[in-house]
Amino acid sequence: MHDDTVERTTDGAGRLQDLTFEEIRKLNPAAKHRLRSQFQDEKVPTLREAVVESMHHNLTIYFDVKGHANQAVDALKQLYQEFPQLYNSSIVCSFMPDVVYKMRQADRNVVTALTFRPWQLSHLGDGTSRFSSSWKHFLYMVMDVILDWSLHSFLWRLCGVSAFLIQKNFVSQDYVRHWSSRGIQVIAWTVNTFAEKSYYESVLDCSYITDSLVEDCDPHY
Repeated sequence: MHDDTVERTTDGAGRLQDLTFEEIRKLNPAAKHRLRSQFQDEKVPTLREAVVESMHHNLTIYFDVKGHANQAVDALKQLYQEFPQLYNSSIVCSFMPDVVYKMRQADRNVVTALTFRPWQLSHLGDGTSRFSSSWKHFLYMVMDVILDWSLHSFLWRLCGVSAFLIQKNFVSQDYVRHWSSRGIQVIAWTVNTFAEKSYYESVLDCSYITDSLVEDCDPHY
């Protein structure tokens, strides 16, 4: 699941951490999709079920880990052992360096990436502050500066990543060249308009993640 709550991506309501898997299983993840009329009785899959379906369609899988590093690494390690073809068709990525580091320690053959958005600790994706408290807001801004410096100076090498997933508004030709010179691929997210896609393909020569390959979508942070 992508969000902390299930409202945006399903027909349910509530915080993900308050729901059991049986309750989540009953939700329809296609309820708010543009093709929902064609997929009316979908159920939230297990991780293994999602992997099997993705491999059936020859899709590249991005395992976007949101937390719980030890549990996530254990689950992913089992999947890679069960499905060795994942080594050539998937990437483990996270905003959290400890997740990526532990994944590489568990299996150095897994391709990994760090995900990043400037000011991610102190601000939401739309630019508003995460905190109403001024002192907490500025404290996390300081932490953002430290995190930014750490990721770009040594954490990428310590974690052994092959790619950097960065929010699309902060990608430039210089940024792509900077990482390319270090053997790291830049992947932008989330590129949802035809104009942006053309720019990334023809000017930046940069890979991107999108919500749709056939139409423009609302911006997503």
